[in-house]
Amino acid sequence: MICALSSAVCIGTASVLQAVAARAAKPGTGSGVDVTLQLRAMRQWRYLVGLALDGLSFALQIVALLTIPIYAVEASQAASLAVTAVVAARVLKVRLRGLEWTAVGVVSAGLAMIGLSVGPEGESQGPPALPYALLGAAFAVLVAGAVAGRLPGRARALVLGFGAGTGFGVVSVSVRLIDDLAPSALAANPAWYALLLAGGTAFLLLTSAFQRGSVTTATAGMVVGETIGPALVGVVWLGDRTREGLAVPAAVGFVVAVAGALALARFGEASDAVTDEASAAPRRGRGPGHGGAGTRAPGDHREG
Repeated sequence: MICALSSAVCIGTASVLQAVAARAAKPGTGSGVDVTLQLRAMRQWRYLVGLALDGLSFALQIVALLTIPIYAVEASQAASLAVTAVVAARVLKVRLRGLEWTAVGVVSAGLAMIGLSVGPEGESQGPPALPYALLGAAFAVLVAGAVAGRLPGRARALVLGFGAGTGFGVVSVSVRLIDDLAPSALAANPAWYALLLAGGTAFLLLTSAFQRGSVTTATAGMVVGETIGPALVGVVWLGDRTREGLAVPAAVGFVVAVAGALALARFGEASDAVTDEASAAPRRGRGPGHGGAGTRAPGDHREG
């Protein structure tokens, strides 16, 4: 559980950095699967630091997925929104209102319930068709992202965010189905290809969603996509369980943590504030990250 929570800290910090870099990059084809946009964003130090944090987050997440049930790991990943809110409040001087602090407390309470009730990781590999279903889901996310990238406004951000979350969820389940890291075994395991395709596509979709859509909407879609589906797969097919007699507290904790994260999804607007600050810095002669007139309160929101 410590690795899962540490992963959430890394990804929550990375989200703000990547959102700023994505919005500073020039727009591309308009598709959600825009490799050139990813390359342009990677020219900025904020995005590279965010990628480094994502890499560390993924390593910690793998350790967590191999030791505790998927539902506990994914609930912890949703809690990255609480991390984003707290880090933004401290570093970017964005004011957290009472509602946001309450949501942070709700997420923490939900995770505490899960931590107390979490049982051992399931030992089942699921039905034989599951790796192929994951590969199919990864392809579906790729196709849907290419189409959704051309949707307008809020619908675009929501669908791209949900697609990115679904891709990250496929990665989480795929990790559980890879039990042999020998090159020959990986080449014969469809879960390996599902992991690569879903992970790469998810990054592309999330970058595109952050660039021109509402960060709030995209983040909410991502939380839903990466938590519910993988948790159900873990319980139904992979044998994930809770401690004896603690199934109800675990279920309540999961719902509470995700609900609190969704309530905090609107704090993705902190990324808008940082973007305004960064773009205004040359005119004011100040570096990005300083508070000032370019920083909006969390309640001020506009659609990209």
